[in-house]
Amino acid sequence: MRRHPLYSNSGWSKPVGGSGPRVRTPPVSVEPEADEPSLTSRLGARWNGFYARREKPVLILGGVAAALVAVLAVSLLKPAPHTYTQAEISAAVAYALKKTPPAPSRASVAAETIMPSVVRVTGYDATETASHPDIEGRASKIDPKAPKDLGEDGAVSVGSGVVIDEKGTILTNLHVAASAARLKVTFWNGEVSDAVMIGAQPEDDLAVIRPSVLPDDLKPATLVSTRGLKPGDEVVAVGFPFGIGPSVSAGVISGLKRDWQFDADRKARNLIQFDAAANPGNSGGPLVNKDGEVLGIVTGILNPTKQRVWIGIGFAVPIENAAAAAGNSPF
Repeated sequence: MRRHPLYSNSGWSKPVGGSGPRVRTPPVSVEPEADEPSLTSRLGARWNGFYARREKPVLILGGVAAALVAVLAVSLLKPAPHTYTQAEISAAVAYALKKTPPAPSRASVAAETIMPSVVRVTGYDATETASHPDIEGRASKIDPKAPKDLGEDGAVSVGSGVVIDEKGTILTNLHVAASAARLKVTFWNGEVSDAVMIGAQPEDDLAVIRPSVLPDDLKPATLVSTRGLKPGDEVVAVGFPFGIGPSVSAGVISGLKRDWQFDADRKARNLIQFDAAANPGNSGGPLVNKDGEVLGIVTGILNPTKQRVWIGIGFAVPIENAAAAAGNSPF
């Protein structure tokens, strides 16, 4: 029985011609084939090339994407808005009304606006000036809140007036200024100065006076035409009724173009009728609208009795007439 050889014939070869002993042929070394690059490596190489060419746009787009992601995250994490009940709303409104001070009235706004322009006009006869040296060309200062002003004793007339320009020109009533030998005015800040009458318009009971000394913070009033005035419009009167003041009263226009008999010899025409309270001492003071602009000069009250007190009807000279008396009407 033939035995198979226990060795391999590989690596041996016969000599050329087929005879002779076989010789061993050295093995031929075969170089291993190189591994192909993986998909990840190829994608990475492409991304690196793309990023190198477009670095700035890529960074910008990345920042925008990050911002969008952040906004989305915040919106998802933000709690849902609270839905307020009617009870909560009512409680909030009540709290706000309780803590918020009320708005000032239109009358108070008007009074605050005109107050720095209103003056007290006091008249003295010739025998009283010696006992009141403050009206002899000098200025003094008194407490405007005091119940009785310096020099009130012996006064023959007490009325009101309003400053209408930076020169200190004051409009008042003729029956306040003409009945006294000497005049003094008390400004809103308490300063006092003597004054002289520089003009008059008897048919409208108007006088124009000018003080000798003016305060540094003089504040002339703003004048406004009565052209658009209507019955029912709100008005405010500011003055010194019975020497008390400055006092404020509010009302409405009751009528226009009224005639009123001052006395047996004088009759005023084209007057403004109003129902804001006025009394002796209000004469010469301003009648103003809700913005504190002067519509007229208070000139008198209607009273069929001899008591000289307010019964509900007052009259004012329209500012067109009053400004004309001062010679500088802007209308």
